[in-house]
Amino acid sequence: MSAQSTPATLIDGKAFSAALVERVGAAVARLEAAHGVKPGLAVVIVGEDPASQIYVRNKGETTLRAGMRSDTHRLAESTRQDELLALIAQLNADEGIHGILVQLPLPAHIDATVVLDAISPDKDVDGFHVVNAGRLAVGLPGLVPCTPLGCLMLLKDQLGDLSGLNAVIVGRSNIVGKPMAQLLLAESCTVAIAHSRTRDLPEVCRRADILVAAVGRPEMIKGDWIKPGATVIDVGINRVPSADPVKAAEGKTRVVGDVAFKEAVEVAGRITPVPGGVGPMTIACLLANTYSAACRLNNIQPEPLDA
Repeated sequence: MSAQSTPATLIDGKAFSAALVERVGAAVARLEAAHGVKPGLAVVIVGEDPASQIYVRNKGETTLRAGMRSDTHRLAESTRQDELLALIAQLNADEGIHGILVQLPLPAHIDATVVLDAISPDKDVDGFHVVNAGRLAVGLPGLVPCTPLGCLMLLKDQLGDLSGLNAVIVGRSNIVGKPMAQLLLAESCTVAIAHSRTRDLPEVCRRADILVAAVGRPEMIKGDWIKPGATVIDVGINRVPSADPVKAAEGKTRVVGDVAFKEAVEVAGRITPVPGGVGPMTIACLLANTYSAACRLNNIQPEPLDA
């Protein structure tokens, strides 16, 4: 596949997410002024996983910045499943909490499926509950997983009307691949979900006007898998050894996506970098979901938050 004369346009998820948080904050202020409703997000973390601790702290800070109530429940690693379920029941009943998020991963002795299913679907701002998956599948209003929602926002910002475009999603997870397909179908794209057992995966990818990589394999998708001028959304966040041999020997790492960026940027029309592309959208979309949940729980029509 030949390269283009100019490299792809980089899709700046960091800038878009910052603007989205500002829009959410403005909508929250109007909601509170007009209806006396202050959206509230409760985040529950069990254990001391360092990456999760950082992520939860960032969520709390961003929630407050958007003018929302932010509650963080930090539970010990030894917390029993029934104790966690009791907390979720309490949060389900709390009228001041409109969004509940249980930070994953959970300790091995806790069944994550049971815990996530215990969250009220109307407060499930991660969008993982089977009821919200069903709502998305049949086109009913519901809460959509944050990462695919962020991907869709970036695509619509870059391309406008997506109707009629060929979209290929590499990855079939319940968190990204399947909801991404549903969202693109709702935008009248022609959608294919590819995966590790897809025959001639490179050829399938080359048909895509929109290529979403969410497979969790570092730099798996090569430049010659991409249709010239296609829009590439790289959801992957993979840690690999540093490109510097000395730093690699010291155990230093770097973050790469599922797409071989240096090759892809010479072929694609638009592409999300890693880091700085899809990643920053997740917390921003979490806040957008919390705002939408607060509106729906109070029978108020939420404002559109797209740019």
